[in-house]
Amino acid sequence: MPRIIASIEARMGSSRLPGKVLADVGGVPALTRVVRRLRRCKTLDGIVLATSTAPADDALVQWGRAEDVPTFRGSEDDVLQRVVGAQRAQGADLVVEVTGDCTMLDPEVIDLGVQSFRENDCDVVTNARKASYPMGADVQVFRLSDLAHVEATISDPAVREHVSLYFYEHPDLYRIIHLLAPPRWARPELRLQLDYPEDLRFIREVYARLEPTFGDGFGIEEILALLRREPALAKINAHCHERPVR
Repeated sequence: MPRIIASIEARMGSSRLPGKVLADVGGVPALTRVVRRLRRCKTLDGIVLATSTAPADDALVQWGRAEDVPTFRGSEDDVLQRVVGAQRAQGADLVVEVTGDCTMLDPEVIDLGVQSFRENDCDVVTNARKASYPMGADVQVFRLSDLAHVEATISDPAVREHVSLYFYEHPDLYRIIHLLAPPRWARPELRLQLDYPEDLRFIREVYARLEPTFGDGFGIEEILALLRREPALAKINAHCHERPVR
């Protein structure tokens, strides 16, 4: 059986919201929210934090110790190298790529991605390239051996920064399965990730409303039901936009 590890890419530096990954969300750090959700997944064998050697990221090492999350430190700018190192340190076969700003990722979606990879003849499973799911409810699954080959052979700075980019820019080399959201979840304009102060406000409002009933167990279904009841919530961060990779 392949060993499946989720690596969380996170560092304290952020031009839009410095320190966002340790920002308070309902009394606990944002990264703790990410880990609690990953621990609800049924398909993962482990979790590792892939952070940098920058002094500011000492705080993330301390966080990892407190949360019993293994930590790997590598280049601040070469995220690809960092993730490969983190995954190797955990003896991984399959990589589940996670970013530290996905404080409302859905374990059901992660498990769907892993199961889809294992049940099909493919190299990559993703829902992050063809917009259908809410932003921040991402899953990306691929072999560590394929990622390590990219890390060893490709020097393109964009590829080094955006870990899985090479796969998507070379569909002639990799068999990619694109997961599309079921109609009831198809809200690609909705931001569930943490990049801007407005995102943080939105995330806090959602947790304040749903955590008393569902704990850390709420997912896309409960979030969308909340937004149908309170549509004004989605306007908090609706004006925020993603930066293009290329």
